[in-house]
Formats: sequence, structure tokens, C-alpha cells
Amino acid sequence: MKLGLSTQGLLQRLANGEALSGEALAEQLGVTRAAIWKQIAALRALGLPIEARTGSGYRLPWAIELLDAQAITTALPAASPGPAQAPVHVHWELDSTQNELTRTMADVPDLTAVLAETQSAGRGRRGRGWQCPPGMGIMLSIVKRFESGPAALTGLSIAMGVCAAQAIQSLSTAPGLRLKWPNDLVAGGEKLAGILIEVDGEYDGPCIARVGLGLNLRLRPELRAQLDQPATDLASQCGGLLPDRNQLAARLIAQLRAGLLRFEREGLAAFADDFSRLDCLLDQPLTLHGAQGAQHGKGRGIDASGALRVEINGQTVAVYSDKVSVRRPSQ
Repeated sequence: MKLGLSTQGLLQRLANGEALSGEALAEQLGVTRAAIWKQIAALRALGLPIEARTGSGYRLPWAIELLDAQAITTALPAASPGPAQAPVHVHWELDSTQNELTRTMADVPDLTAVLAETQSAGRGRRGRGWQCPPGMGIMLSIVKRFESGPAALTGLSIAMGVCAAQAIQSLSTAPGLRLKWPNDLVAGGEKLAGILIEVDGEYDGPCIARVGLGLNLRLRPELRAQLDQPATDLASQCGGLLPDRNQLAARLIAQLRAGLLRFEREGLAAFADDFSRLDCLLDQPLTLHGAQGAQHGKGRGIDASGALRVEINGQTVAVYSDKVSVRRPSQ
């Protein structure tokens, strides 16, 4: 990464969590202390809790690891799709990784991955925003072309959720990690990560899917309070012991890539059993909020198309994500 008088360059200097005075930073970067103060303010505006203490200087409350495309590529398993065919691109700032793939997908190979340290217009399901300060999460998107039309991709978010959960479990000790239909990863009933699938193409094919993932590594109380649903972070679930960030990014990319190829060959059925083991709604009381008002029932897993099966008054109905929202009674 190129350092200099920028928020990125200053964060690189502070990333190890050690205190540095404004004078020392100004000398290292060849700028004035006023310029350092300005960039500190910019990093705080992005959500980073940079402390300032008299006699010691500026510091982060914990070390962070910035994303590095070479480190991620090197950490990809040997059996995963080769980096020459499926590159990894890391950006300091984007409007969103999904938008970046929209701009470039005509020119990039299948399974290209895009990551960003910070996003100005990150989004989740139903257009909800996804906020994450630099170094405190993983935001990535992967592109995949399919010969079939969008209808054949029903259930893709479920398959990708399974892959993301398996990647996280392989490198962390988050004991309560579960999947909440149709596209959330939760721990202790709180949202840890989300999957966003966006598809472009003709009804009968071919089509292009952009798979987005947002994962909270550290979630400050101030940001947590702004969210419209209970949320958690991986640090809380792992007792503060986070896995190497670039290795985790590589594992997520490898699992999602492999899952996309498997979904292309075998469809949702290949992921159904794993989803069932992780399904936090299975046999749980649910409230459906839709055009018919609130309806109460119990979760009964998913059907072959990925629709949620809910038992209401002794009858099982199929629920689709674009028609209703699903809440457990406590939510």
C-alpha cells in the first residue's frame, strides 16, 4: 500500500495499536501536525475510535490488520480457483463492492473478488445500508456468470450463507453461529453478517450474479445503537481473539467461489443438509409480517426452491423473501 498524507497512510501507521505522538507522525510523513490532526478527524468520521492522550499521542484501542490483495491471494488454498483466472482486488474506498462489480463485470473473469476497507454507499437486503469503519469488518463481492436465467438461482443466498458460515467456523471459535433465512448469519440471536445477491440477465438466461458479503469483526456501541436490528461482531463471539483478517478474507473467498461452482453443478440441494444444521428458525415460533398482517407459526425448514416452510394453524405454507419479513417473537 502506498503511504502518504492520507487517511489510509495514517491508519497504516496506527494499525499496530501503539501510541504515536502527533509530532512523531508529522515527522514520519513529512507533514505538519495540523495536517495530522485533520487526517485523525477524517478517520474518526469514518468510525474509527482513535484515542488521544496527553503525553503519549494517538492510538487505536486494539491493533488492526489492513486488507492486502497479495496476502489474501497467497492465503487462498491451493485447490481453490487460481488467482490468475480469478483475481482479488482490494480498494481503500468504494461506494460499494457490488457497484464496483457492476462497473467492471463485463471485463473481469468469473469469480473475481472485490474488497474495500470502507464504503460510502454499502447496502444490504431491501436497500438497507451497511456501515463498517476501516479495519473493523470484511466487505467483499464476487461475480459469477450462469448459463441459466435468474429463476434458476433461487436459493443462492442460502447456499452462500452456508459457505460463509463454514469459512468463519474453520478459523474462529464462534460457538453460536447460525443461519437466519434467507441471508443472515447470526450469533446469539444477533446479526453477525449478511449476504446480498444481485442478478442481471434475461429470464431464460444467461445471467450474471454478484454475491456480496458484509461481516462485522468489531462493532462499536455507537454504531450498534444506530442499527435497525440487534447486531453483534466476531470479536465478541470469539472472546476478543480474532483470526488473521487477510486469512479470513481468503477463506471466505475460497468457500464462496467453491460454493458458486457447486451451486452451478448441483443447485441448492447440495447445501440443504448443512443449512438444516445451522437453521436458527427450525422448529422455532415465528411471526410473519406481510400483506395479510401478522401471522404466527413455526419454522419447518426450507423447500427444494429455498422458500421458508412455516406451519400456521396446522398447515405448512411456503414463504418467499420478497413478500414478507420474518421475525422471531423476541425480535
